[in-house]
Amino acid sequence: MCGIVGYIGFRSAREVLLSSLRRLEYRGYDSAGVAIVADEIKVEKRRGSIDNLKVDFDGSLGIGHTRWATHGIPSDKNAHPFLDCQGKLAIVHNGIIENYLSLREELIKKGHKFVSDTDSELIAHLIEEYYQGDLKDAFFKAIRKLKGSFAIAAIHQDERKILAAKNESPLVIGIGDHENFLASDIPAFLAYTNRVIVLKDKEVCELTDDFVQIYDFDEKEVRRDVEYINWSLEDAEKSGYEHFMLKEIFEQPIAVDNTIHSLISRNDLDLEFDSMVIVACGTSYHAGLVGKYIMEELLHVPVYVYYASEYRYREVLENSLTLLITQSGETADTIAAARKAMAAGNTTLAITNVVGSSITNYVDMVLYTSAGPEIGVAATKTFTAQLASLYYFAIEAARNKMLISPMRYESLLNTLRKVPYYIEKTLSVEPRIIKEAKKIANSKDIFFIARGINYPIALEGALKMKEISYIHAEGYPAGELKHGPLALIEEGVPVVTLVPVDKTYEKMLSNIKEVSARKAYVIALSPSEEVGKYVDSLIKVPDIDPLFSPFVNVVALQLLSYHTARILGRNIDKPRNLAKSVTVE
Repeated sequence: MCGIVGYIGFRSAREVLLSSLRRLEYRGYDSAGVAIVADEIKVEKRRGSIDNLKVDFDGSLGIGHTRWATHGIPSDKNAHPFLDCQGKLAIVHNGIIENYLSLREELIKKGHKFVSDTDSELIAHLIEEYYQGDLKDAFFKAIRKLKGSFAIAAIHQDERKILAAKNESPLVIGIGDHENFLASDIPAFLAYTNRVIVLKDKEVCELTDDFVQIYDFDEKEVRRDVEYINWSLEDAEKSGYEHFMLKEIFEQPIAVDNTIHSLISRNDLDLEFDSMVIVACGTSYHAGLVGKYIMEELLHVPVYVYYASEYRYREVLENSLTLLITQSGETADTIAAARKAMAAGNTTLAITNVVGSSITNYVDMVLYTSAGPEIGVAATKTFTAQLASLYYFAIEAARNKMLISPMRYESLLNTLRKVPYYIEKTLSVEPRIIKEAKKIANSKDIFFIARGINYPIALEGALKMKEISYIHAEGYPAGELKHGPLALIEEGVPVVTLVPVDKTYEKMLSNIKEVSARKAYVIALSPSEEVGKYVDSLIKVPDIDPLFSPFVNVVALQLLSYHTARILGRNIDKPRNLAKSVTVE
């Protein structure tokens, strides 16, 4: 959940670490801190945002951290970095150490003094226990004792180097000239270098001013190619938008277009399976639900969609294709689900936005979305890029299995190629959406209803509204209103309805009449002018093939939630209690 950074070179470590941490603050903002080596290690850490830090010291070697609390409440004492007993060694950590209690007890018995409530602090004391003048040797001995997920960076005042290790938490090296960088995510150091090495699980790196060496946990050297990142720093910044989320909403046409074009040359999707299991969390789970409708429509196989946290405790279906969706590629529950599916002998396919992320080590195949960096905690462009990947996979698999005619294949693929155009048209409706946001911003409850393939979009619209505006919102299948939820509808309560002109159209009109009769304030998203006769407000969305209507409807709902939250003055890019990547279970 947390973000870590490291720097060694000729620049001001203070400036590099603080600027890098600000680009990682989406990963956690409960507290922040830095440790910098001059003649000795000096530490500054505080509860709250990075702006709370008062760093009046400097050097050219250091590490930093921005925290999302898991062990120990947000406080100064629980903020990273942590020092050993002598104050000569400092560490930062992202993840959870599962055996920290037993290790802590051992270290306390040996005389180590702990000052925090975290699992992370023990790492500093454990390295100290093994340290005899060689940080690398002590570091290896310490990490072999750890169980759990971790990305760790360590420095010692007597040695000019950084040691770092990765296991199930992200860690990336930035390669410079007479300087090197370390971070949880590439945008942290993109202002300084676009040359990166993505560490894999159970790997250690040693950074000095002029070299980078990678090892496995057995201290065997590992060779790794340097990758060149084609994102600009501007891609990872706001580009004049008020919030990252709004910028990323408007980046969706290009994100989806890039994703489609990156996948269109794939010729390895001719897979054999009797059923499909889709596993994901949060927004990615909603993408999976849309995927279920597409797969069953085109492939005629049963598709089961599970939250990753629930899938882990279910029996695995035989001869199923397991499709795992994770924006970051680091979601702990989804990675655990991938391991379970592979252990059962199922073919596994991941959809992720991050090349070389952890999930790629545990699956047979990967479909990469090409959405670029997404900084806002609330997923937007990565969601529509995931949808594009799911649609493309279904269309290609249907052709390979000869379940659709060549003419149908071309029609579906051409419509998919046009999706960026339809998203662009949807974005032009923003002024109309702002007017509706003003009307609903003071609501206590908002309901989203739909049928068929847009039911998952109703869920996603409700999730977006909840997570950034803090208004209670629920998504329901419209046909379920009479089975309980209708009791919650009263005068003035906003009900957002998704009404594509498809086989659910007439039924949706009936459901609209039901909530209108209870004096709800009904908003409809539809390409049909006729719907306007039955609702309080019609937001006209582009008239796309109904099978592809989730793309336009979700973009409209993203804008609705964004502008509602903006009117309320919420911290849109960093909603309370949430972090971008959930890398702990």
